Amino acid sequence: MKRIIIILAMMMSIAGCNKVNPFLFEWKNNYGMPPFEEIREGQYMLAVKMGMRQQASDVDAIIANADEPTFENTIAAYDRSGGTLDRVTGVLFNLSETDGIPSLQRIVEKVLPMLSEHNDNIFMNPYFFERVKYLHDRKDSLDLTREQQMVLDRIYRRFEDNGISLDEAGKSRLKEINKELSSLEYRFGNNLLAENNAFAERFGIAVSEYVREMSVCSDRTRREELFKAYSSRGSNGGRNDTRDLVLDIMRLRIEKAQLLGYDSPADQILSDKMAHDAATVDAFLERIFRPAIAKAEEEIMDMQAIMDEDVVAGLLPADSTSVIRPWDWFYYAERVRERKYALNEAETRPYFKMENVREGVFNNAHRLYGLNFEKLDSVQVYHPDVEAFRVTDADGSLIGYLLTDYFPRGTKRGGAWMNNFLPQYIDRHGEDHRPVIVNVGNFSRPTGDTPALLTLDETATMFHEFGHALHGLLSKCTYKTVSGTSVARDFVELPSQINENWAFQPEVLATYARHYKTGEVIPDSLVAKINAASKFNQGFMTTELAAAAILDMKWHELTSVEVPADSPYASDTPGEDGKMLIDPVKFEEYVCSAMGLIDEIIPRYRTTYFNHIFNSGYSAGYYSYLWAEVLDKDAFELFSKRGIFDRRTAMSFRRNILEKGGSDDPMVLYRRFRGAEPDPSALLRARGLSD
Repeated sequence: MKRIIIILAMMMSIAGCNKVNPFLFEWKNNYGMPPFEEIREGQYMLAVKMGMRQQASDVDAIIANADEPTFENTIAAYDRSGGTLDRVTGVLFNLSETDGIPSLQRIVEKVLPMLSEHNDNIFMNPYFFERVKYLHDRKDSLDLTREQQMVLDRIYRRFEDNGISLDEAGKSRLKEINKELSSLEYRFGNNLLAENNAFAERFGIAVSEYVREMSVCSDRTRREELFKAYSSRGSNGGRNDTRDLVLDIMRLRIEKAQLLGYDSPADQILSDKMAHDAATVDAFLERIFRPAIAKAEEEIMDMQAIMDEDVVAGLLPADSTSVIRPWDWFYYAERVRERKYALNEAETRPYFKMENVREGVFNNAHRLYGLNFEKLDSVQVYHPDVEAFRVTDADGSLIGYLLTDYFPRGTKRGGAWMNNFLPQYIDRHGEDHRPVIVNVGNFSRPTGDTPALLTLDETATMFHEFGHALHGLLSKCTYKTVSGTSVARDFVELPSQINENWAFQPEVLATYARHYKTGEVIPDSLVAKINAASKFNQGFMTTELAAAAILDMKWHELTSVEVPADSPYASDTPGEDGKMLIDPVKFEEYVCSAMGLIDEIIPRYRTTYFNHIFNSGYSAGYYSYLWAEVLDKDAFELFSKRGIFDRRTAMSFRRNILEKGGSDDPMVLYRRFRGAEPDPSALLRARGLSD
């Protein structure tokens, strides 16, 4: 009680001397979204510290409760805690990814170890665990809803993952590991951002524009330079090199897994996923990789035939160097596509103005789920590129708010993603707090008088990320622990990937693909070309994706970063007991050779710039894109059978998948929608890798 009084007194003092710190109170203005224009950098640290104190006080109150533990006074009470921390970290981490100026990066570097320690203090607390365990041991007799069971299991699992059963020395070491990992992973992301910016300064194109540039660049020397610079990011020496960070991260992840009783990080990470274990993932990836490689080798033959014509025409030397190399793939694949399907990006991009594509994305959600989108011009946003929308249901009720941030900046990390500024949940008074979601991309910018014209890949990416947004926006859960995208990693990509299936359907294209100058709807002949080419180059695309997933698994199946001196991937740096540290580049080369990756293809992400697994939560989880694609292709086959806008099917997907978050077992949710187990062959059929 004394601690609560002290905190309240501190809040009153803070409110008196700094009335504008927006994180300490719920946001009632700006449509309930973060009041970005009122936020100052000096407010973050204060709010983080206050938020941690408040949540720690809430946990103390749970422990001090003399009543018998119940779901309401223990689990629900914890789920409701941390409101201030949710608000400040939701803004801080989103802005550090989208507008990560150095001063903000320094704040995050200080905050991460503090939050790690705060989390450990909660989930290593034996008195809190005693109450949670009391409930977990009796969960079958407590008359809990399925969502409550999932929340209880999730919180109990967090204690296990934080080493609650370790002795004091083990707990102390685990706390140190968690702190170090949070800092190292963030440094990896910052180093990669610096490498991406250096690439852009050298070549005059953003990393996000690399594929498009490689597709149209006829200068083979420049293509080779671009490829070597792109594929060597993080391994060039100097302050932004990530190789030592990779080893440090893996050393700590291995130590953590083994402290918790697992052999490897993969064993630990996968134990609560749909796949459950590394052997299952490895076998799954092998079944995809083999037909993908076979298809890629056929694609090489088509490209080599065109390169041979260039030799005859005198455009390339008539010697052994005129064979397809990795830097030739995108260029000659585009040439093959033009020849086979009479399709090129220059022909399609005028019909894919960014605003029109977004209109198509919104209209698709309206036709499927009855959603409506209202642009909010007066709302505060965190950058001029950002636009805000109010999302309502068919009956006019509020669904949530969506921010879109689509263009690259030097302070924004590469790629595309969705995140929450605020989660969806129902409070103790029964009020449904609707979420604030952001979709981020690095799409083609407007140039001069020409608006932003998207490539086909960028168009698919917008549909993909909006699928994640739907998962967050449509959430109808009671508890933050399982709301929205708080699901198993190998299930989270289902809503995003299934949404891509509508992007290029003729019926959908007719609603949004209009020429940016004339307003002409995309011609049927061009639509036919786009769809005829939909399975083009899938050998390459599937191979590079599967190769990255295999590489991820092999890193996380390691039980040590030290190997015998005669190992094919040993470095020159000594470890302990006569062993040597792993050389990350040699290790990757070994893994690629062992999987049978052909020389013309590299993994979609190489080790030294694999941000997904070393900074973004996809460690031992990059396979989830392919795993979820089995579900999404199988699910879309049902839409195709009944009609792609069949209302009964769409509302079943909304009710059983999009609204449920992690409130039930993923496969249970999927079977409720589909009425059957997923067909593993659906992915191969959709990608044209099998009949």
